[in-house]
Amino acid sequence: MPSAISTINGDPSVQELRRELAEAREQQFATAEILRVISRSPMDLQRVFADIAASAARLCDAYDATIFQVDLGLLRIVAHHGPIPSLPVGDSSLPLIREVATGRAVLDQRTIHVAHLQADTAEYPASSERARLLGFRTIVAVPLIRAGAAIGVITLRRTEARLFTDKQIALLETFANQAVIGIENARLLNELSESLQQQTATADVLKVISGATFDLPRVLDTLVESAASLCDSFDTAIMQKDGDVLRIVATAGTFRRLAPAPS
Repeated sequence: MPSAISTINGDPSVQELRRELAEAREQQFATAEILRVISRSPMDLQRVFADIAASAARLCDAYDATIFQVDLGLLRIVAHHGPIPSLPVGDSSLPLIREVATGRAVLDQRTIHVAHLQADTAEYPASSERARLLGFRTIVAVPLIRAGAAIGVITLRRTEARLFTDKQIALLETFANQAVIGIENARLLNELSESLQQQTATADVLKVISGATFDLPRVLDTLVESAASLCDSFDTAIMQKDGDVLRIVATAGTFRRLAPAPS
């Protein structure tokens, strides 16, 4: 008598169920580990991106994975994992155009999945040429969506023409969501840090004013130094109208070296 779980009637075997369970556990562990990295090192986006790319390539059975961020109308590479050649991380970018598969995923805000990119010269001419040059065929690109806007894209590539499964694409979408979480956490923490710096600087200026009521030069010096620091300025100056001219009364940075000594 056949067992309740058998391949005879089309049901999965015990071995197949065990394999799927092991894959599910590995995927859950990988996604949980990335969330731990985000929580422990929220400002270390490079490490977050690197972990996501490595996990996506391994768990989705891809030859490599690349993460891009939208930057001034281009797609800047922020992470790459795998043996397929890639532009260097950091400074290198791809054009954000529809002729590039990754660019279309961002512009249309949807997953782009191409079985044989080398042969798809009409739809993706720029990507097709790049695929032939670097030796890959299949690609899937999932956009990174935050607040209804595409802020980047994560891509997987294979050297052979073999489509990714629905499960693999769903997993890649999970990794895309985690990349967005990492970016958003870093942005919020950066804004919080800037806000605290501004509040501290304002408090310092008010403290100087209250403690040096008649020491106007000291108050103005504190103002320009705080402004230069918080606004990441090369130089800062406060000028006062004196008849038909503007007289420099406080400086920081370059202006401090160029301004004439007070008489």
